[in-house]
Amino acid sequence: MVEVAGSVRRVSVVGSSGSGKSTVARRLAGILGVPYIELDAIHWRPGWVEEEPEVFADRVREVTRADAWVIDGNYQSKVGTLVWEQAELVVWVNPPRWRVMVQVTLRTLRRAARREELWNGNREGWGGLRLWRSSDSVIRWAWDSYAPQIERYEAALVDPRHAPLRFVRLRSRRDVERFLEQLGRSGLRGCG
Repeated sequence: MVEVAGSVRRVSVVGSSGSGKSTVARRLAGILGVPYIELDAIHWRPGWVEEEPEVFADRVREVTRADAWVIDGNYQSKVGTLVWEQAELVVWVNPPRWRVMVQVTLRTLRRAARREELWNGNREGWGGLRLWRSSDSVIRWAWDSYAPQIERYEAALVDPRHAPLRFVRLRSRRDVERFLEQLGRSGLRGCG
């Protein structure tokens, strides 16, 4: 794991659906004392309608202009490197596929049963369990996108365009806890 020294004010947290990235991002924002920004909340309009690409990119550009943040989400296919151009650190939450599948399945069941509101009035329904319909199933999406995402982020780790960024790859819950403890002990703060 990469040692994170110095102040960290702008962090991008990425990983597959169900990897635990939102939990890590929220905890990280709390430790650093910076705003938590969820790209899904910007991307999804009411009724599961995707935001217009230009509007989404403009809103992402706007939030990344702030001095400090932890941004949760991928969306490179929609906004390119907008987030990473402003980030100082990328935290890649990358547990094994089996763990992702267990976590995303349990999360989908919980959200459907409790009718939890996610963003802008949107809720995951029981359709998320229809594995044969990839457009409806976050479980199927997590399975299908897992391997390509690993390829994309492994390539990003060695891409010279991202040389100014520091990357941390967290492959287990133990890695997550050690990383967050390290940040907490170091007294790093995003503001001030």
